[in-house]
Amino acid sequence: MPPAVELPDLSSCRRGLIIKPSSLGDLVHTLPAVHLLKQQYPLLEWTWVVNPAFAPLLEGNPDLAGTLCFPRGEFRGVGGLWRFRRWLEEGPGQCGAEVAVDFQGLLRSGLITSASGARIRIGFSDSREGARFFHRQVIPVDAGAHAIDRSLALPAALGITGPAVFALPPGSCPEALGEGAGRLAESIILHPFSRGTGKSLSVSQTVQLCQALAPLPVLLVGQSDARLPVPLPAQAGNLLNRTSLPELIWLMRRARGVISVDSGPMHIAAALPPRVLSLHTWSDPRKVGPWHPGTTVWKAGHFMPTGQWDGELCRQDLDFPDAAIPDVAAWAHGLD
Repeated sequence: MPPAVELPDLSSCRRGLIIKPSSLGDLVHTLPAVHLLKQQYPLLEWTWVVNPAFAPLLEGNPDLAGTLCFPRGEFRGVGGLWRFRRWLEEGPGQCGAEVAVDFQGLLRSGLITSASGARIRIGFSDSREGARFFHRQVIPVDAGAHAIDRSLALPAALGITGPAVFALPPGSCPEALGEGAGRLAESIILHPFSRGTGKSLSVSQTVQLCQALAPLPVLLVGQSDARLPVPLPAQAGNLLNRTSLPELIWLMRRARGVISVDSGPMHIAAALPPRVLSLHTWSDPRKVGPWHPGTTVWKAGHFMPTGQWDGELCRQDLDFPDAAIPDVAAWAHGLD
């Protein structure tokens, strides 16, 4: 276990800054820690620095006073550094934060922490790119810990314990769903594509899995440039690139189950009622897999309930094979 760290008393603080702009899964991982902080210090009002694309995930969050948009795309190209410096002055520099927590641990988040002017600036021992130079208090974390446990190291260091609460918004019904809403409780949400290299299913595997899942209704979701054949299997609906983040949350709350490659939407699904199967190729589920009880991981040809990890399997780097498709479909058919 990492050594304990002595932290200042936050009970007198009234304004705080949560710095975790991205990615989608990382925001989900941070929600329980922020909830515990708010429960312990109800008068401390938190503002979350977040990329605009992910801000809907935090909409209506009762643990937050608001969000601060971090328009990262505007800081690229000629003049980007100047625009970033101006944003630091006009954004975090004007928040009046007394405490800033850098959950991201990168150079840009370290600079945001410093620009906040907070007297208490908390970071983590695994921060990179020199971010630790901007932190005044450093939380020791286990390098092999899951991302959620890493975030929870902060409330633990403050002596705060409690259940993991993921304060996700209710979401909204997708207009593109149409008549499919009537069968959603029977449906499997399939999220086959990821921006991460080597994580996605192939188009052929996606179609084969839809076929193997029959007669269960299937809804394909997510963002992708992949070109799927038309028509898909009769019971499959294609919502790729046709749902917003709130709509994706709404679907996952109501589906029979979710099958997803390792990605941000998988972590959303794992924090919601549907049963989840996460497909991992090179990523280690002990660090980035579904953390929540009742979820399952496919890794290196084996199914593992969350928390019952085989270390040797988790370290392997194996592509998802066609031969695994019947077993994955059997998992979905076996859901009550």
